[in-house]
Amino acid sequence: MPTRDAIEAALAQVQDPEIRRPITELGMVKDITIDGGAVHVDVYLTVAGCPMREEITSRVTTAVGAVEGVTGVTVALDVMSEEQRKAMRASLAGPEREIPFSKPGSLTRVYLIASGKGGVGKSSVTANLAAAMVADGLTVGVVDADVYGHSIPRMLGVTTAPTMVEGLIMPPEGNGVRVISMLPFKPGGVTQPVTWRGPMLHRALQQFLADVWWGDLDVLLLDLPPGTGDVAISAAQLLPDAEVVVVTTPQDAAAEVAVRAGMVARETNQRLAGVIENMSAFPCPHCGEPVDLFGSGGGQKVANVLSNALKADVPLLGRIPFDVRLREGGDSGAPLVLDQPTAPAAEVLRGIATRLGKRPRGLAGMSLGLTPASRF
Repeated sequence: MPTRDAIEAALAQVQDPEIRRPITELGMVKDITIDGGAVHVDVYLTVAGCPMREEITSRVTTAVGAVEGVTGVTVALDVMSEEQRKAMRASLAGPEREIPFSKPGSLTRVYLIASGKGGVGKSSVTANLAAAMVADGLTVGVVDADVYGHSIPRMLGVTTAPTMVEGLIMPPEGNGVRVISMLPFKPGGVTQPVTWRGPMLHRALQQFLADVWWGDLDVLLLDLPPGTGDVAISAAQLLPDAEVVVVTTPQDAAAEVAVRAGMVARETNQRLAGVIENMSAFPCPHCGEPVDLFGSGGGQKVANVLSNALKADVPLLGRIPFDVRLREGGDSGAPLVLDQPTAPAAEVLRGIATRLGKRPRGLAGMSLGLTPASRF
């Protein structure tokens, strides 16, 4: 006959699909009954309409069924009380709503993906970098901070809405990436415009960072709106240790505007991680000669100008060749780096993702837990 300790040990290996913590740690195990080899487990759901009820039931059944001596498993579902949900939320995020990525000691590397103007493929780059980092084994989240022009959910194939638990938002996933966007919070859906001014934009971004249960992330990417306006400034205030990545196209007109987006880092005392040139030359399908559809050299020009202005090395992280499949993947929710990993554009994106994702975090802004020794 299985023991209670063995059943509890098995349940401790079952993670909630959304919160990604053991259900025993979250207080979701209501009761365990053992009758010979038959085991009955009562489980609390966080909310009555939990979309993961079947998945939780399946995980509990599988885990308990693997315990030696168990001949049958039944699972009954109940719903947490308001007090239980509040206690769980406090255990996860603390009583105060803080941004975990701005705390000293945070190991999450945060990148603000910026551009001077729209239409340079910034969101496509963000989505593919995130998917490539997940493929590299990292845990990645994306904040669709382009509140007016949000497009990340479609590009990453996110089809479910977040789940709310006592004001804590559980982000859905697409292609393994945890995503939060304005889209699911608009009653009118994708066609409803957002008509907010600065203070509302700041509050929305703050909620995306503090009220979302991101879990333990290796990398957080923020897809910023184009330009140097409210959201870019708010992101710098809320995430002072974040690094900026500037996306441009090769043409001079785009490069000039991209420089201004990068120069925001000087005003906000942030580090520029580098420049990405999108829509670069691609081989002619007939003769193989490179075709500079949008000009050439813009990315390197931006990197050089920013390096000189900031007195720091701002590298050109990569030149992504123009590829219509990058756009097609964004429309279908199948990132090019996963769907066509050997495509030249995908290879460049994967290289950039590895460079940004696997780079060790520096000590700036981190608490070392040291105290000065007394001299007396």
